[in-house]
Amino acid sequence: MTAEAIETGPRTGSDTSDAAGGRPLRIALLTYKGNPFCGGQGVYVRHLGRELARLGHSVEVIGAQPYPVLDEGVPLTELPSLDLYRQPDPFRTPKRGEYRDWIDLAEVATMWTGGFPEPLTFSLRARRHLAARRGEFDVIHDNQTLGYGLLADLGAPLVTTIHHPITVDRQLELDAADSRRRRASVRRWYAFTRMQKRVARRLPSVLTVSGSSKQEIVDHLGVRQDRIHVVHIGADTDLWSPDPSVAEVPGRIVTTSSADVPLKGLVHLVEALAKLRTENPRAHLVVVGKRAEDGPVAQAIERYGLHDAVRFVKGISDAELVDLVRSAEVACVPSLYEGFSLPAAEAMATGTPLVATTGGAIPEVAGRDGETCLAVEPADAGALAAALARLLGDPQLRARLGAAGRARVLARFTWKQAAIGTAELYRQAIAARAATLQPGGRR
Repeated sequence: MTAEAIETGPRTGSDTSDAAGGRPLRIALLTYKGNPFCGGQGVYVRHLGRELARLGHSVEVIGAQPYPVLDEGVPLTELPSLDLYRQPDPFRTPKRGEYRDWIDLAEVATMWTGGFPEPLTFSLRARRHLAARRGEFDVIHDNQTLGYGLLADLGAPLVTTIHHPITVDRQLELDAADSRRRRASVRRWYAFTRMQKRVARRLPSVLTVSGSSKQEIVDHLGVRQDRIHVVHIGADTDLWSPDPSVAEVPGRIVTTSSADVPLKGLVHLVEALAKLRTENPRAHLVVVGKRAEDGPVAQAIERYGLHDAVRFVKGISDAELVDLVRSAEVACVPSLYEGFSLPAAEAMATGTPLVATTGGAIPEVAGRDGETCLAVEPADAGALAAALARLLGDPQLRARLGAAGRARVLARFTWKQAAIGTAELYRQAIAARAATLQPGGRR
């Protein structure tokens, strides 16, 4: 998919008000996990919820652990799981008094047998919760749970965001598995994707964040194209903005990696850093994310002797994170695949020049090579090293790409634009449901 991919969703502008679309809506926004510091789901829920509320809608987030951080005016209803993967005791066995019902038992049994239960068990809890509150919402928006429980009649139309099919993650991990036992473990962990495929095919309205993701949803999940709508997400351009008072640190490269998994391509960036430092010893990497004690990235850092050149940070505030990106001479997105890439949009919004791969939807965000970023093929450490060296050695190129990148984000990728487009899809879903409930309509 090229950077100028055709957008299939509603065309909206940042100066448009949803008030013209009709009365304010009562929205239930579901998220089975909402960590705001790791991964994109919590970021999506927080910023979309805030902007929908600013448009005048009533938004209630219903979520499980890790709970999202929400802005003022957007309440959170906690729908707790057993939180089996919490730190510092992931894969824990709950105490007897923690079990509440058969859904809890199913959650633990799936975890004990190597599966990932949360999409299914959250959907079952959400179905029960929404049944008790029937009539309170005009629309229910699911954030990629895709669980069987959400196929029930929930009393309001369902719109589902699929950021990208998790089957993509599954295949990349299978490709990277180095033993039969590891491949079996990956297949078991991702067994929930069979459910997600079945559910996705039955959904009347799917929202996704890029043209690339739309095609992946068609190819991997078998969803009909006419049921999928693209609404780009974006950056909080007030928060993510340039600030000349923040000094650049010579040689600093910043990246975001929510997990040490093949999808994120961090191991290739570490290899690129090793190559880069043979000619630029000041080059160093700051990773926003948790340091894995073992795995491909940890092994690469050990192999290349990069302990002093790679630093991991996590749990920092929004302001600290923005200043960290501002302090970098280069931001990098080395992913093999992304359904959108919020880190790319956010880095560009600060005016920090970007090196990014062409994996998945990244070109739709980052733009053309040499115009708004430097683009390289995924999984090519040599190409990453060359692009990073080029930017680190050319202040004028950094300034030009940084300014062009921010202009691109302001024109295309803001949360207000995302909220307006999403609200338009809500109204379409409400109208479609009302038509099926009319005499002679099909329910």
